[in-house]
Amino acid sequence: AMRELRVEGTSYPLLRHLTPPVVAVTTVSGERTNGMIVNSAQRASLVPSVPRISVYILKPHVTHEMIMESGVFAVHLLRNDQWDVIWQLGLQSARDVPNKLDGLELHTGVTGCPLLTDCMASFECRVINAMDAGAATFFLADIVKDHPGTDGEPMTSPYFRENMPPDRVRAYESNLAHAMEYLEPLSRSIDAVGWKGPRNRSE
Repeated sequence: AMRELRVEGTSYPLLRHLTPPVVAVTTVSGERTNGMIVNSAQRASLVPSVPRISVYILKPHVTHEMIMESGVFAVHLLRNDQWDVIWQLGLQSARDVPNKLDGLELHTGVTGCPLLTDCMASFECRVINAMDAGAATFFLADIVKDHPGTDGEPMTSPYFRENMPPDRVRAYESNLAHAMEYLEPLSRSIDAVGWKGPRNRSE
C-alpha cells in the first residue's frame, strides 16, 4: 500500500542539509553477502594515518544483523549516474529476494566483503565501536583498505531528491513513510551504555 510522506511542521526538511552522500554499503557474514543504500556514512577521523568512517544502519535491515555478526562492511561512493545500483540495493529487501547483489559486477575484498567494481571508490571497514541509536546502530570503523574507482560526480542526497525519476518518487516516499511508522517506537528506546550524562551537571 502506498503511504504519503508527511514531514511538514517538523525539523526533518531542515535536517536534510546535514545529510552526507548516497552510498552503497555491503557486508558479509559466513557465506552470506548483502548490500543496501544509506545516506549516513561520513569521514570520522581528521588524522590521515588513522582513517575512519561512521555509519548509521537501521536495526530492521538484514545488513544490520550481518554487520553485528561479522564486524565488517564496505562503503562505496557512487557516481550520480548510478541510479540502477540505488534501485537494486535500495528499493528491495533481502527478505524478499535471494541475493540483492545478483547481476552486479563484484570482487571480494580483504575483509571478505563483496565490493562493487564500478564506483568512485570503496572503503573496506572493520567496526571498532558501536552506539545504540534507538532505531539504528551507529558504527565507528577503521578503514582497512581503500580501492580507488572511476572519476565522476558523487551522488549527493540533494541531487538524488531533485533528479529522481517521477515514477520512482512515489515508491521511494511511500517506503520512507512506512519506515518512519515502524521506526518511531524503536527510536524512543535507547540503551545509553557509555554515556553518563554531562560531566559538569550540578548535583
